[in-house]
Amino acid sequence: MTSNNLCNIHSSSSDYAQIANLYDKNKEKYFEKIPVSLYEWFNANMAAPLGAVLDLLEDNLNDVVFDHINNGIKSILQKNGFLSHFGFPLQVDSYGTTIQYKKMKPDDGRYFREYVSTQFLNRPELPNMSVGLRKKMTEAMLELFVNAQLHSETKHVYTCGQFFPKYHTIEFCIVDTGIGFKQKFLQRFDKKISSVEAIRWAVKDRNTTKIGVSGGIGLAILSEFILRNNGKLQIISGDGFYQYDSSGEQVEKLYKGFPGTIVNVSFRTDDTNNYSLVSEAKKTALF
Repeated sequence: MTSNNLCNIHSSSSDYAQIANLYDKNKEKYFEKIPVSLYEWFNANMAAPLGAVLDLLEDNLNDVVFDHINNGIKSILQKNGFLSHFGFPLQVDSYGTTIQYKKMKPDDGRYFREYVSTQFLNRPELPNMSVGLRKKMTEAMLELFVNAQLHSETKHVYTCGQFFPKYHTIEFCIVDTGIGFKQKFLQRFDKKISSVEAIRWAVKDRNTTKIGVSGGIGLAILSEFILRNNGKLQIISGDGFYQYDSSGEQVEKLYKGFPGTIVNVSFRTDDTNNYSLVSEAKKTALF
């Protein structure tokens, strides 16, 4: 039985495609044992897309087993709770770098708000934000979660993150296994476009497929902060990959499409600016 090897997974387009390829290779299997191996490196925030595709494979009554995990990878994925879904014991996160892996129902918005606030946006490593901006950022993240519910028709939403002290970054990932941007656009407007085009349309301020509801505000706030913080926003839906950072927008078509949508944000922790809303007018970097 050949193992499904994931090797050196960071948060690049090819890494997302590796996870999508694992799903594609096994999606037609039923009642089988599916071995998975993790080698060299695995960004802990990537547990969210991995957990999503492994759940899909288990929905087909397959048994997913980890037949090899690099010791460093194993340790961090035990600390964030991911591997406890596969029979491994939890490890204490004595360094406090993990943002816990969670699998939530789409109507768990209240729980998600508390989770993203305590686990992510209130972390001391993040740049200084005013109370008002932190609240807006929480609402922006909640909008991403709610969009996974309303847009994708998913059964679950998967979240995870990680602080990387060596690289001065925090990454946070939200994943669903719903119909994706391209299909939702087709349903709403009866027009076929590529996955990349659908993502590009969705990230424009206030664009939405929700009828009678304004949208896009959350992504606009995140994009503004990311630009000032020198961070990164990635959206993967189907075979579309989109990245926004200080160098602008980058898009490409993945060699394997992901069965749903991934939103991954990365913030710099070595940013010494103080951030606030224009209405607060107290800090140096204003929104």
